[in-house]
Amino acid sequence: MREVTEFNSHALIDDLNYILIQTKDFWEDLRGKRLFITGGTGFFGSWLLESFAWANEKLNLNASVLVLTRNADDFKKRMPHLADNPAIKFHIGDIRHFDFPEGEFSHIIHAAATSAVATFNKEDPLVKFETIVEGTRRVLDFAVHCHAKKVLLTSSGAVYGKQPSEMTQVSEDYLGAPDSTDINSAWGVSKRSAEFIGVYYAKKYNIEIKIVRCFSFVGPYLPLDIHYAVGNFIRDALTGGPIMINGDGTPHRSYLYAADLMIWLWIILIKGESCRIYNVGSSDDITIADLAEAVADNFPGKIEVKIARPLVSKSPPERYVPSTVRAEKELGLKQIISLKDAIKRTIIYHQKINK
Repeated sequence: MREVTEFNSHALIDDLNYILIQTKDFWEDLRGKRLFITGGTGFFGSWLLESFAWANEKLNLNASVLVLTRNADDFKKRMPHLADNPAIKFHIGDIRHFDFPEGEFSHIIHAAATSAVATFNKEDPLVKFETIVEGTRRVLDFAVHCHAKKVLLTSSGAVYGKQPSEMTQVSEDYLGAPDSTDINSAWGVSKRSAEFIGVYYAKKYNIEIKIVRCFSFVGPYLPLDIHYAVGNFIRDALTGGPIMINGDGTPHRSYLYAADLMIWLWIILIKGESCRIYNVGSSDDITIADLAEAVADNFPGKIEVKIARPLVSKSPPERYVPSTVRAEKELGLKQIISLKDAIKRTIIYHQKINK
């Protein structure tokens, strides 16, 4: 396989080497195989392709990926080093009704949903629900058709519904659910439905279906200009500030760095137990106000942080923080890169590419 020379000066080279070191013993499962990835041009997808291409090159895996996308030309403009990689090809289609490509695929990663931009632009809730549910059904029909052995379904922590304030970390055993009478819960309701479909196909067609409930993340390729708080804070700081907090700053969140995320996803795909739920994220929580300060600390002269709304309620703060004990105990997964380092790496990445 030819040398991917674009990687030699790639801004993510340290992260890609780190992912490879942590996952090196698992890639043999993919040697000589064909993978099918949906959602391969978004935040998750871009990192999946970066880490796959790097491992494929360094370990001489002779594997290949076919990426389902609606707009390959846009991705080729943004990621020419990946688009030009001979091991990565594109299949044009909509997740709900794409034509099945020919041949067999051993592994499928279903990371597609409605786009983050669509969510930011107040996408119709029914369109969101139908895209996720119908898209998952279509992908699983294809898994049966192409004789896939292992499928990774990316779900969301939103399937738990509102996290009780007294629950510092939500575990996979918690049976809470989104409010089905609230149309704004379309994301959580549809992801919960997609999990059901996945388990059904696993039982009926003897496919290993791995389900990950993903929480919040930070790293290169995370959009800075939509509804991700940490992305907005980094954007504000890069332009000199102030960092704007739209609420009162009290909600608790946690963030896993993208490189750690990739380690978790690849290992769960290959070694995770079928039909077993795994939370994916960081269990170390931080308030939104403290998150803004953590971003500001990376700049000389201290970037100003402004909170839009003063604290007026004495109610317990909102939380969205997972327990990751299951993944840690059963698969040996853990957060290695701290939030402080994750923020620093993300800022340095943007400073590099904007020089």
